[in-house]
Amino acid sequence: MISNHRYTISKSTFTDTQSLIAGIEKAVGSNVIRWYISAATPECVTVEATCYADPLDGYPSLGQPMAYPGKQAVLNIVPTGIGCSIGGYAADATPANNLLAAVSDYLITNPNTVNASNFINLQPNVVYAEGHAIDLFCRGQVDFHLPNANKVGLIIEKTEAAHLDILFNVVNAVRAIYGVNIIDCIVTDEHIHTACERNEAGAFVGTVRNPEVLFDACEKLVAKGANAIAVTTNVQNLPAELYRQHFAGAAPNPVGGVEAIISHLLMRRFGLPAAHAPLINFKDDAIDPVVDARGAGEMVSTTGLACILVGLHQSPQINPDRGSIVRDILNIHNLLAVVMPASCLGGLPVLQAQTHGIPVIAVQENETILHVTHEHLPFDRVIPVRNYAEAAGIIVALKHGIHLDSLSRPLRTLNWQL
Repeated sequence: MISNHRYTISKSTFTDTQSLIAGIEKAVGSNVIRWYISAATPECVTVEATCYADPLDGYPSLGQPMAYPGKQAVLNIVPTGIGCSIGGYAADATPANNLLAAVSDYLITNPNTVNASNFINLQPNVVYAEGHAIDLFCRGQVDFHLPNANKVGLIIEKTEAAHLDILFNVVNAVRAIYGVNIIDCIVTDEHIHTACERNEAGAFVGTVRNPEVLFDACEKLVAKGANAIAVTTNVQNLPAELYRQHFAGAAPNPVGGVEAIISHLLMRRFGLPAAHAPLINFKDDAIDPVVDARGAGEMVSTTGLACILVGLHQSPQINPDRGSIVRDILNIHNLLAVVMPASCLGGLPVLQAQTHGIPVIAVQENETILHVTHEHLPFDRVIPVRNYAEAAGIIVALKHGIHLDSLSRPLRTLNWQL
């Protein structure tokens, strides 16, 4: 039902970003759940894609979105499963994210950036948005309706009673401390069978072997009024040695890829914000008792559940219920800039930003296992910076209409004489 594929597209088939997107989408097909460019050379681009066997779209999209003036948004993405040195562990990109939020009206980010199991530090203007919803937003196909609060439904994969005790204590803690409205929790009768895989690029992806179990549970929660879906499963095929390397700071998070597939899958099918967390976090006696600081949030938490319940509390809706209270609306017209690690510029948000003339701020110090930089792609709106502090400065300049050339020397002198 779900499969991972690799495609090679010759550069002779495209001349600009728009034709590149069209070529990729023709190659991967309409039932693709998630895709990104994993390599780019002077001759071709390589695309990794996860596809589903049946049509998934179940929500309306806008034609030409209207503009909502008076606010500006910045999109900061830290992709999952590719070993980001900042944000590839357990919300270790949160300080950088909150710095960018401090200089933005709204800072849109993906769950991977801020999820750390029992820990999550969301500033009030941070918009916690699922990856496929971000893709639609960057295409200009949907608005982000920012709710006062969502009604969260939780899907728990079939598991033993001791695990359920842990999970329901987390659920009740989130309700009592954060005031999240968790309207119901469904424990599935069958296993969902989520599993991680590693692709040829070295990144982690994933699959769901019983998606029907996931869909059935989601339909029941939607029928009860849920408009945001949290999922927690036991991810299979976790490579123990690579996980040990991950906690030593030397390998990508193996579970990240499958988490992105689950949230993309549910958004494609139901049009609702969704997020996944490991049911029980990986622990191993061979792991050093004090792990790399970036992964400590995961190591000290028994389950990954708490952060996604808090994050989904105010995740944006793309098709809000009639009568929902919406505190604000954003779309592509509000997007000031996209911030990404400099070596992974092959995702749809970056490509769409180029077609819309939106600058991409490429952070060089956030290293990944990929080497997809702007040099081998048809980009003309990339601003390289060393770190997130520089990125924040660029955002301030863009926000206030300060031309970047005026901040550097030498400054070209204009003269009427030739």
